[in-house]
Amino acid sequence: MAISPEQEHPVKAFGWAARDSSGHLSPFRFSRRHEIVGVVTEVGTKVTKFKVGDKVGVGCLVGSCHSCENCANDRENYCPEMILSYKRKYYDGTITYGGYSDIMVADEHFVVAIPDNLPLGGVAPLLCAGITVYSPLKYYGLDRPGLHLGVVGLGGLGHMAVKFAKAMGVKVTVISTSPGKKQEAMERIGADSFLVSHDQEQMQSASETMDGIIDTVSAVHPLLHLLGLLKRDGKLVMVGAPEKPLELPAFPLLNGRKFVGGSSIGGLKETREMINFASEHSITSDIEVISMDYVNTAMERLAKADVRYRFVIDIGKSTA
Repeated sequence: MAISPEQEHPVKAFGWAARDSSGHLSPFRFSRRHEIVGVVTEVGTKVTKFKVGDKVGVGCLVGSCHSCENCANDRENYCPEMILSYKRKYYDGTITYGGYSDIMVADEHFVVAIPDNLPLGGVAPLLCAGITVYSPLKYYGLDRPGLHLGVVGLGGLGHMAVKFAKAMGVKVTVISTSPGKKQEAMERIGADSFLVSHDQEQMQSASETMDGIIDTVSAVHPLLHLLGLLKRDGKLVMVGAPEKPLELPAFPLLNGRKFVGGSSIGGLKETREMINFASEHSITSDIEVISMDYVNTAMERLAKADVRYRFVIDIGKSTA
């Protein structure tokens, strides 16, 4: 007789979940097996990498096939059978419910050790936003000291791109539609310069000065003026995900042998490398810590971009 998920995973978890299309979250009790950090409370008999009491994190991935070319080359994030940590079916048929709960069980391969000098709250977003920008900086060769990098958008992804690039010795210019973000970008986050994207004079003055651009914007936006900022052989890397297709003019690519590419999170080896780099350079995300019962208000604020720059939920403050 088949074993139900509740029988196979008898540990009861308490979390918050959206039950319908309204997106409203409410308390949810379930049996179980986003970017999540915490302390190990129990390990299986075959676990060798972690022990009870270790500070650890789990990012967007909790499973992959372990046999394809991507997995063999530490690129589990591109495995065609990758299992996300939320809203996906796990190997045993149970649902991966994400991290809005008081416990989580994960395969040790997809668990990342958190160095003691990094606070859990500030490091949690690195497992998603952090690796999302770190990976393309490394892969596209935009991590070399002395290069000039543009970062489009100063949100959760953008502010992490600035921090990592500056720690790599790269000159960074933030490109934003909001003139009011200039002081924060330069004085608080550490950018070297700032461009207002709809100011033609400012954009023209920076024409063909950048070796690469990390575009973090998820709204539909023009790419032509961004391509104009790139030097010959410059790289425009998309890490945001607009819902509608963007218009990509061919002539600027041909004229300057310019490149447009993309990137999605990172594999586990690279994620561990990113966390260690963050530890060495004391890099954390700018966050606002909230309790779980504030999450619906936080969702409303997110829709208005009213957060600097990530909400982090302290499950310990939640009420059953």
